[in-house]
Amino acid sequence: MSLTPSTTVSFIGLGNMNSAVLEGLLAGGHDPESVRATVGRVLSAETKSTRYGIAVTATEDHTEANREVANAHLVVLGVKPKAIVEVCEEIAPALSPDTVVVSVAAGISIDSMASRLPAGQPIVRAMPNTPLAVQQGAVGLAASAEVTESQLEAARGLFEQAGTVVVVPESQIDLVAGISGSGPAYFFHLAELLAQTAVEHGMDADVAEQLASATLAGAGRMIATQNASAAELRENITSPQGTTEAALRSFTEDDLSGVVARGIAANIRRSEELSAEFGS
Repeated sequence: MSLTPSTTVSFIGLGNMNSAVLEGLLAGGHDPESVRATVGRVLSAETKSTRYGIAVTATEDHTEANREVANAHLVVLGVKPKAIVEVCEEIAPALSPDTVVVSVAAGISIDSMASRLPAGQPIVRAMPNTPLAVQQGAVGLAASAEVTESQLEAARGLFEQAGTVVVVPESQIDLVAGISGSGPAYFFHLAELLAQTAVEHGMDADVAEQLASATLAGAGRMIATQNASAAELRENITSPQGTTEAALRSFTEDDLSGVVARGIAANIRRSEELSAEFGS
């Protein structure tokens, strides 16, 4: 079941992440007529339908909406983690045995979903990130034992037109979340801090924002296109006794690597807390 333009895909929830997945899918040429979605509010349904050119139903005025869209080849769950198991229970009676349930929620395990779905239901945990919306995403996938190779390829197809997709053991999904799922926020924050520092030194805020944002975008583009590792690219612009080396030495002395490691560990702990809180 490789993904084709006519493969039916349903999105339950169109928050930031599911919207990014949807935008990437449509940008890759998927037929909007093969896509449906549900949201909570009527106004949101109207807005999203107009924006994306797909059928969007609000559960606010149509209580069976989630069950109705569950009749698809792929059903993408994009609700908050605390609602995932409830949605699984809700749509379970409407699922075909061959429907692949794809969750983009952090912290909710395959076993937690499987216990609320029909026995043998194919399940894929996906950890995408929002740059999918601009065809520059990064996605980790972990599949249950019931997922066939062709079903996994269909799940990959949801994302691969808009980013890099890797398949990992489920034990590494929380790590994927910590690195690439949340990663854009780290880089946005770095750009924010660079601009903030420039402003503190007297630069106009708009100019500082432009410089920091363009630098971040350019560095990312170089990693993607220069056939060199991040470490090699860093070394290439770090002259001995130069200004860049001085800044990097300061980062090392202030334990930047430890700051990053502790931040990723905090991210993973939060995923584990979500799993314990909502996935039992």
